[in-house]
Amino acid sequence: MNNSKPLIPAAVNEPVLDYAPGSAERASLQATLRDFKQSYTEIPAFIHGDAVYTGDTEEIRPPHELNHLLGTVHKCGAKEVSQAIDSALKARKEWSNMDFTDRAAIFLKAAELLAGPWRDKLNASTMLGQSKNAYQAEIDAACELIDFFRFNVEYASEIYEAQPYSSAGVWNRLEYRPLEGFVFAVTPFNFTSITGNLPAAPAIMGNTVIWKPASTSIYSAYFIYQLLEDAGLPPGVINMVPGSGPAIGDPVLASPSFSGLHFTGSTGTFQHMWRTIGSNISNYDTYPRIVGETGGKDFILAHASADPDAVATAIVRGAFEYQGQKCSAASRVYLPQSRWGLIQESLIEQLNEVKMGTVEDFSNFVNAVIDQKSYQNISNYIEHAKKSPDAEILAGGRCSRSEGYFIEPTVIVATDPHYRTMREEIFGPVVTIYVYKDRAFEKTLELVDQTSPYALTGAVFARDRRVIVQASEALRNAAGNFYINDKPTGAVVGQQPFGGARASGTNDKAGAPPNLMRWVSVRTIKETFNPPTHFGYPFNQPDHS
Repeated sequence: MNNSKPLIPAAVNEPVLDYAPGSAERASLQATLRDFKQSYTEIPAFIHGDAVYTGDTEEIRPPHELNHLLGTVHKCGAKEVSQAIDSALKARKEWSNMDFTDRAAIFLKAAELLAGPWRDKLNASTMLGQSKNAYQAEIDAACELIDFFRFNVEYASEIYEAQPYSSAGVWNRLEYRPLEGFVFAVTPFNFTSITGNLPAAPAIMGNTVIWKPASTSIYSAYFIYQLLEDAGLPPGVINMVPGSGPAIGDPVLASPSFSGLHFTGSTGTFQHMWRTIGSNISNYDTYPRIVGETGGKDFILAHASADPDAVATAIVRGAFEYQGQKCSAASRVYLPQSRWGLIQESLIEQLNEVKMGTVEDFSNFVNAVIDQKSYQNISNYIEHAKKSPDAEILAGGRCSRSEGYFIEPTVIVATDPHYRTMREEIFGPVVTIYVYKDRAFEKTLELVDQTSPYALTGAVFARDRRVIVQASEALRNAAGNFYINDKPTGAVVGQQPFGGARASGTNDKAGAPPNLMRWVSVRTIKETFNPPTHFGYPFNQPDHS
């Protein structure tokens, strides 16, 4: 038996490559993109390590190039879900009993493989399947997923080492057991890193997982599964079952062995799943853990003391990187009347430089939105603004789906702070600005806090420190990730743990110890070395005569 207690390698953030013209990484990524474009990929389900081809297939096409076929995916139903549950329960005992050092080694190896030979594969599949430009893919599919693997291993080690005090003659210990059953991971289209982290985080803590990737990110999800397999993940630990939400979710949530939900997606879907879990609560072997990160209506608030160029840059990057399809994307902006002219000038100048098109042209800053449903929803908001007396289109507003789902970065100026695009989540390249009178700053703080049901991210721009203190306190519950003089996107694992409350989720902070604690059930062990042999205590002895 190996009785050593190895030190976990210290987690460090993966350096971001810049893909500048002439760089080796740019040439390598472009070559992989060409290879993937010339290949046809048939994606099965993976149950207990076996590829499962159901015959119920769906085509995979780049959102920015609809006439190109990347491959097909085989969708699952109740039969495959039942097989996946059996697989997860079968693998559970051996996986949960495996020494943490060996579990950790798998995910540390996955991080190193992704930092090296798998980097281009994950980046290219994310670019083509989810229409992300090279830089957005790099910070997501490569760097953030690497960081999730490395930091979660480090945090898990710290959790296991957290032990109670022991008094004389007693040894107190905490055992961090995996949940009794399986965890259901439901992952979104917009971040490949989240797609990888949601099944991996519970697995690191010894759980086995049923994983349903989003249909619109199945191309990169396929490579994540292969990466984990290449890193040595045993069969049945993570079972990938593509398919529609009800086809997968209904039988999973009906299983008595369901013990946890790790979810990122829409607020409506999360609330539906929570209701379903509640209605099934008496059928479960244990109370399930529910962890979710959902919607956002994220804000930028500028004070009259703010730097106009910094505010304009934060709007362009915060609202339009990855077409505004980030949970954290800036969607509503509050600007002081005295600075509006300067901010508007800088904003328009920068937007005039923005190019839109395919991901293979690295000069494009903006690409396509994810699918037809999203395209229609976003364009409906834009058309409503064009006709509304309470709104004006300041920039953008044009949409085209002749080649892909392209929507220009669109800036709306609203005269009503409660106009619908100031309140409702759009999840696209649309930002709405409300210009307030400088003297109404305190009232605007109330607007920011009360207008939206969400509380995910937000940013305040000001030079005056008193204003920063005032805004930080007034907006204490308005954002789980709060930014001062920075855009409200771009949280880095190990630096800014991510998550929000209210209608934005359970705020369990992905990439941080609080999230990992949700995937263990703690057992307290007390061992007494010299136990008493009689019931009596000194207090109940007779008085001396």
